[in-house]
Amino acid sequence: MAGKNTSGRGQRDLRVKVKTARGRKLSSTRWLERQLNDPYVKRAQAEGYRGRAAFKILELDEKYRFLVPGARVVDLGCAPGGWCQVAVKRVNALGEKSGKAVGSVLGIDLQEVEPVPGAEIHVLDFMEDDADQKVKDWLGGPADVVMSDMAASASGHKQTDHLRIVALCEAAAELAFDVLEPGGTFVAKVLAGGAEGSLQTLLKQRFDKVANVKPPASRSDSSEKFVVATGFRG
Repeated sequence: MAGKNTSGRGQRDLRVKVKTARGRKLSSTRWLERQLNDPYVKRAQAEGYRGRAAFKILELDEKYRFLVPGARVVDLGCAPGGWCQVAVKRVNALGEKSGKAVGSVLGIDLQEVEPVPGAEIHVLDFMEDDADQKVKDWLGGPADVVMSDMAASASGHKQTDHLRIVALCEAAAELAFDVLEPGGTFVAKVLAGGAEGSLQTLLKQRFDKVANVKPPASRSDSSEKFVVATGFRG
């Protein structure tokens, strides 16, 4: 019994605690403490990914298998580049898997993004009128996958933020309709909140299957979920 108690204390002592510093809000301290103790943050650092979000797309792909060797992928709002890193490996963009088709990864963002080996990254507002044509020109044809981990700037008002991200996701879907190959896949982050019904209707009209999923890497206290639409009808 004594051994078990000692072990328990050892486990608790492994958790990093952050003291509230002068000038730092309590909420910021809690966020920092959560980051320091988040197993996905630690895994991202250990495996060379640019953020814990990389595991969200990894887990979604494990289930739906859309990042296959040879696929052409568009990553909207790609900063800081974690999703591009995952896609490069999965679609064999560097040609490292002998005998497998070589894919391509195109990252799009409003800001400069540190280069990701194997990915082509451009600064572009995907809502521009000619964005779809630019994307197809850069890819050398239509895409097999359009994915987005974008989130609108937070206002602090939950319902407003929900409406903003749904609108952003709908805009991303419209681009996907213009650039996807028939049979293609659209993956995007949304926030649960009741206003995403119009997005679901929109996607169900254009894809064979539409699923809503919360991957294990999404924090349990987060309202985020991901829509995965497969079998684009063209």
